[in-house]
Amino acid sequence: MMEKVLAAAQPQLAGKTVKDLIIGISLVGLELDSGEVGVSYVLREDLPTGCSFFPYAQEVIGRPAGEIAGWINSGTSTLQRSIASAVLAAAAGGQELPDDNDTDRLFGVDLQREDTVGMIGLIRPVAKAIAPRVKKVVVFDKGMSLHSKDPLLQPMEKQPELLPSCDVVLLSGTTTINGTIDSLLEFCSGAREIVMVGPSTPMYPPGWQGSGITVLAGSCWRRDRKEEIFKLISLAAGIRQLQQHMQKKAVRV
Repeated sequence: MMEKVLAAAQPQLAGKTVKDLIIGISLVGLELDSGEVGVSYVLREDLPTGCSFFPYAQEVIGRPAGEIAGWINSGTSTLQRSIASAVLAAAAGGQELPDDNDTDRLFGVDLQREDTVGMIGLIRPVAKAIAPRVKKVVVFDKGMSLHSKDPLLQPMEKQPELLPSCDVVLLSGTTTINGTIDSLLEFCSGAREIVMVGPSTPMYPPGWQGSGITVLAGSCWRRDRKEEIFKLISLAAGIRQLQQHMQKKAVRV
């Protein structure tokens, strides 16, 4: 699937290089020489231990944006793919994408009382907003499952059993980083709406046509706030602490 997304991103990547990069324990921040800024998640539960496993990070600055974005497919670690995701997020800012200003409908999706909603990657405020409006919410989150007993969380091995019965599915953009996106979309073939959510969502609608995904709900980052964004990432900030520096986007595929 990501080959098609990369192809759709090429016009935005062409001629650009990576100007700056910061890697925190929760997020990656990246700036292109065009001034565009992107942010993506670090899946730290998948990172190896030790201090000598990431030499490629020091070689990113000055490299072509299209080359580094290609790591979303060819990267041999989740951190390489996180860096690629940040490149794609930055370059997406050059497009005209509609803001997500619909307060009545979540990401522009109509939820129904009898819906079962699946969530891949726990976003607590979203889960809290959805739960009173639908029949059931089921959540899968590998990282959270290691540290939390949240009653919403389901065992990861139940995805093939529970996802096909979901009417609406919210997929974290991190599924493009950990390599699970293709298999998860197969499980969600019965859903009427599949929404990819979060800053790691590659916001290139043509690249997702035919995938089953119906809405891309990601973010664009204010280029004039680059210093503030990078400083917060260096201090282990998460997305909640960076929200004032982003504009949420939602676009139909």
